[in-house]
Amino acid sequence: MPTTQIDTYNTLEEIQMRRDQLTESIEQDKVLIGNLWDELFTKREDATKGELIASIVTKSITAIDAFLMVRKLINNYGHVLSFLGLGSKRKKKKK
Repeated sequence: MPTTQIDTYNTLEEIQMRRDQLTESIEQDKVLIGNLWDELFTKREDATKGELIASIVTKSITAIDAFLMVRKLINNYGHVLSFLGLGSKRKKKKK
């Protein structure tokens, strides 16, 4: 975060000039934010069938990978996660 300098103003004209500068800066930022917002929600061109299939395959692999990782974590660290109800429920062996 940039450091801010505290300016001292001696006249009303200096205050008015600084206010005008800040207003102009705010308006430029509004335009920039508006453009970025529109770009974010602009509908993209339709994907080809190949791109659509590639996207589905990629998302499926990611979902399977996440499931397997969670399963492995619960199996390895189930005793730690049991207080959340996520741990593995291993039965104790009777001797």
